[in-house]
Amino acid sequence: MKVFTKAALIRVAVLSLIVIFLLTFGWNTVINMPGKSYVGDLPALTEREQALQVELRQSIEKISGEEIGEHNYFFYNQLEAVADWIEGEFTAAGYEPKRQTYEVNGQQFHNLEVEKIGREKPEEIIIIGAHYDSVVGSPGANDNGSGTAAVLALAREFADKPTARTLRFVAFTNEEPPFFWTENMGSFVYAKRCRDRQEKIVGMLSLETMGYYSDQPGSQKYPLGLLNLVYPITGNFITFVSNLPSGNFLREVIGSFRSHTQFPSEGAAMPGGTPGAGWSDHWSFWQFDYPALMVTDTAPFRYPFYHTLQDTPDQVNYDRLARVVSGLERVIEELAQGRIASSI
Repeated sequence: MKVFTKAALIRVAVLSLIVIFLLTFGWNTVINMPGKSYVGDLPALTEREQALQVELRQSIEKISGEEIGEHNYFFYNQLEAVADWIEGEFTAAGYEPKRQTYEVNGQQFHNLEVEKIGREKPEEIIIIGAHYDSVVGSPGANDNGSGTAAVLALAREFADKPTARTLRFVAFTNEEPPFFWTENMGSFVYAKRCRDRQEKIVGMLSLETMGYYSDQPGSQKYPLGLLNLVYPITGNFITFVSNLPSGNFLREVIGSFRSHTQFPSEGAAMPGGTPGAGWSDHWSFWQFDYPALMVTDTAPFRYPFYHTLQDTPDQVNYDRLARVVSGLERVIEELAQGRIASSI
């Protein structure tokens, strides 16, 4: 008596092949990234990193310290104060900042942009951006004072450097609820204008909640349980996250970061609907078919003070944040000179 018919065996074989194909595709498309994450003791800070550490701390304390504190649509005057300060910092770095102003419920909000025109490929644009508003109920030191401070530091670094491509540094408003994932989100307003103008955005880096690290095993969580079988459970790394269409851009960026930065890093090109994958301003650029990724410490999946009153400047690890920003400087240098190819 036969236990399996020939047809049943064929079906099992076909199903097995499909499973193997999906696992292979998932590994190569979603998880497998070029280079290797750095392992081992962190080297001593360079002079540049030491200076960055001080610079980043000063910016975050200004944005989220006692002088300003919470800043959003509910604390509108404080939000305006942060916008004015960012604009002043861009000006002091030698740029001519531009405001993209739009209105919601009788209030005016501002995206702040500076641009360095490329010499060889000015039509190819790289955007480095972060939102500067805090969520209601939080001063927002890590979320997202850390990202805003990084954008400012990077803008200063490239102010006097000639580039092949055009660089834009943008501070977005209204990333947090109730604007999150709506047409009133500052980055959505900005990305829509880019598409309306038919601008060639070859890549966008969203710098989001970047300053918290832990060497404690179990400090890193994930939105999907199986991911802890693939990724570290110790939250001592920086993460690069994109959707599937931006996967090539993501692999180029993390490959660049790993080639010259001695700091742990992980990457994933996830389906856009994966919890956490689209939780920042890069999501807006996905809506208009631009390649974009997020650079993050993973926010609520690691940071215990996420969206709380305790998200204060003293929670940020400035040593490690400086290392990450220093690594991003070198990535952006390669992007700006066209050594990282466009994915569109």
